[in-house]
Formats: sequence, structure tokens, C-alpha cells
Amino acid sequence: MPRPKSDEKRSAILDAATRIIVTQGLSAPTAGIAKEAGVANGSLFTYFETKTDLFNQLYLELKIDMASATMKGLPIGEEPREQLWHLWQHWMNWAVSYPEKRRALAQLGVSDEITPETREAGHTTMAGIAGLLEQIRASGPMRKAPMGFIVAIMNSLAEATIDFMTQDPTHAKKHCKEGFEALWRAVA
Repeated sequence: MPRPKSDEKRSAILDAATRIIVTQGLSAPTAGIAKEAGVANGSLFTYFETKTDLFNQLYLELKIDMASATMKGLPIGEEPREQLWHLWQHWMNWAVSYPEKRRALAQLGVSDEITPETREAGHTTMAGIAGLLEQIRASGPMRKAPMGFIVAIMNSLAEATIDFMTQDPTHAKKHCKEGFEALWRAVA
């Protein structure tokens, strides 16, 4: 009879994969991930059938983590600008607080290993943000632009903002606010 799976080991493998992806990239061997997690290489495959499965589950876990942090305490009922400001601040703070997760997610995000189904599940975690963006852009200068284009602009502004917040932590709040104002002017 197989041993029951441990949530702690699964988490250790995902955490190790995050660190290894950041330092060695997506081509890093699973043996290195297992070693970093403190489990046998064969044990890794008890939790994840393949390396691709591991990457897809990690991508989704990171998306869920980011979305949860971003949406936490969202002031429902407030004006859209206040809601978007809340989401922006929480997103920026998550990215600055968890640089390894951010970098691993960025690498996984451009990987062909991530299946369309996993990408769709990741987008679903961000549905609340997409709905708010849709509402904000409805009467703005970008109302006719495809939502994918709006999201790409938002992500580009976010990456620039996060970089400045990280490189100049003394002025992180200022950079966060300026990034948000640029987003607001572009979309609303």
C-alpha cells in the first residue's frame, strides 16, 4: 500500500522548484529540485507525474498566491479607482516581498511547458481584477482596445514599478503611486 502524500513535502518541492527556476532556469534537472527540497528524486514523481506537471502546478500555485495577496481586503463598494489602487498596492507589495516567486512566475509565464488549460486556470484566479479593469476602461481612452492589450500594458507598468521599488526602496511608496497614476491615466 502506498504511503499517504505529505502536504509538507509537496510544499517543500514547490518551494525548491521556485528557488531552482530562479537560479538555474527551467532546464534545471528534477534531481536538483528534489535535492533542494530534501526528498529523493523518485519522491518528487510521487507528487508530480512529470517535470511538466510540476511546472504547471507551480505556475498555478504562484498565480493563486499572487491573486490572493492582491485581492485581500478589496474594498468592495468603493469607487473603481480606489479598488484598483488597492489591487495595485497589494500586487506591488507581493512582488517586492517575494522576488523569487515573481521571477519564477515570469519564467513559467513564457514557458511552452505551461498548458493552455493551466493558463486558463491562472487567468480565472485573476477574474476579479479583469472585471474591474473592464469596468474602468469602458469609458476611457482604451475602451476599444482588446483586454489582452490592456493587461499587457498593466503588466509592463507593473514590472517597471516593481523594478524601481526594488532598486530604490527608500522611495518605494512614491514609485508605487507613480506607477498606479500612469496606469490610471492610460486606462481610465
